[in-house]
Amino acid sequence: MEWSPDEETLNLIRHVALQNALEYEGKAAVGSVIGRIMGMRDDLKQHGKAVTGLVAKEVGEANRMAGEEGLDAVRTVLETEAPHLLEKRETKARREGLPDLNNATKGKVVLRFAPNPNGPLSFGHARGLVINSTYREMYDGEFILRFDDTDTKVKPPMLEAYEQIQEETEWLTGRKPDRVVYASDRIETYYEHAATMLEQGFGYVCRCSAEEFKEHRISKSNCPCRTQTPQDNTIFWNRMLKGNFKPGEAVVRVKTDMTLKNPALRDWPALRLQDTKTHPHPRPEIGSTYVVWPLLDFQSAVEDHLQGVTHIIRGKDLMDSTRKQTLLYEHFGWTYPETMYWGRVKVHEWGGFSTSQMRGDIENGKYTGWDDPRLPTLAGLKKRGTQALALRNFWLELGITQKDISVPLATLYAHNTKVVDDDAPRLAFVRHPVSYDLIGEYDTKLDLPVHPNHPDMGVRRWNIGKGKIWLEGDDLGKMDVRLKEFADVALHDREARLESIERTDKRPIVHWLTDQNSTDGVLVGTKDDTNFHIEGRMERHKHAVGTIVQLERVGYARVMQDGSLMLCHEDLQDD
Repeated sequence: MEWSPDEETLNLIRHVALQNALEYEGKAAVGSVIGRIMGMRDDLKQHGKAVTGLVAKEVGEANRMAGEEGLDAVRTVLETEAPHLLEKRETKARREGLPDLNNATKGKVVLRFAPNPNGPLSFGHARGLVINSTYREMYDGEFILRFDDTDTKVKPPMLEAYEQIQEETEWLTGRKPDRVVYASDRIETYYEHAATMLEQGFGYVCRCSAEEFKEHRISKSNCPCRTQTPQDNTIFWNRMLKGNFKPGEAVVRVKTDMTLKNPALRDWPALRLQDTKTHPHPRPEIGSTYVVWPLLDFQSAVEDHLQGVTHIIRGKDLMDSTRKQTLLYEHFGWTYPETMYWGRVKVHEWGGFSTSQMRGDIENGKYTGWDDPRLPTLAGLKKRGTQALALRNFWLELGITQKDISVPLATLYAHNTKVVDDDAPRLAFVRHPVSYDLIGEYDTKLDLPVHPNHPDMGVRRWNIGKGKIWLEGDDLGKMDVRLKEFADVALHDREARLESIERTDKRPIVHWLTDQNSTDGVLVGTKDDTNFHIEGRMERHKHAVGTIVQLERVGYARVMQDGSLMLCHEDLQDD
């Protein structure tokens, strides 16, 4: 059954649109309004498409009111009908920004971002980069980029990802990391700590099978290996280092308490054997050198201590990691860093993507590469024209909350629009073009602004000539139109008869192109995991590759190497 909104929902959409128009001085954005509404009403998420249409209508009306009647008129409506939204707007400045870090001293804060380099960075990785690097600036601290690359089998590192991640880190944060650490370079250091653990009796070499130890964990009973002497553990440890055991036959465990309430904390594994002959490390200087490798919770805990990390900010799904590592720190007599958590953020249009899944799909030919615009990778977003500042603003607006959040891509698009709009030169692109003969008397030279708000950016000079113009196929049903920035015309039998240079009525305004000032063009984009392209007529230009332009009545697009235009956002604009 088709969903039909009730009066309360319609009023909410209208009022939030007005709030947004007031907040941004008559430039409310659909994505921003949708994000706020979905945050207020979880029940509307299942009707996303219908809500988007209603929001688009109300945003247009709110911006019209702000432009024609003024912001005071918008404020008056809100004061009368939804004063609570005005209160929220007035406290917005106090709420923005990240919360203070606990026990933080300016100049002494050390943070880290620790990706597995099994592929370049994704949209989700951007959160860790943005939050941690922003705190670095707030506290004049240090920011470490650490490659947690100690898994050569399940999530093997990708050699080219090391450099790409460093480049993407600098692009997104605006600075290079203060330190770059490769966990695979520090295996001997982890060995030293493992040996200390065994010698001091808070670690042991367990030779139980996975199934056997699972039974002990379930029954809260100690495995026989737990009572081995430090001397015996050292002997078994040396055998592990020499490769006398096969993967799965021995593992180093941290002694905790087998009766702990949380099963994950019971004598958790710290180091294990890997078959690096079959699965060598991709870094040639590492290769098959080591057969014993630390697991992530052990490696990360030791590294955080050695690098002097003071604050860890991570997803709440890693709370068990914090608990495990805290137990290890207690054994070593270390102080665990201050820790903050965030909840999951799900983007409606992307569903679930993992780096491993994307890597497999690329290798299988489903996607063209890591910069395929259908993928939620930083490379894919950057190719489509998403700006680093937009990504930063998106994540900083969400801030740090343990609440799981679901947002539409329109929220990111709204941030990107705010970033690019002021600098984006205007350009005409006519989709599915149809030619008309322009009939009448007029000046054959026409100057159009490069940007309507910035006269200093110059003009686009068109030579209209005495000939053909191009209109969009979707405009054929309109008998009387105004050619944007030019004249009122009447359309009939493939003729556009000029009626007035001045605007005489409220006929729809359409964009158009002259034959002399346009060429065949292609507009490419992606929607619902599918690439598409639209053929049309494109205004001639000399913009450099990578330039973001605004296509009138279409959307924002990026100039590509082959001369095509790639849409930055999935949602095509209409009249």
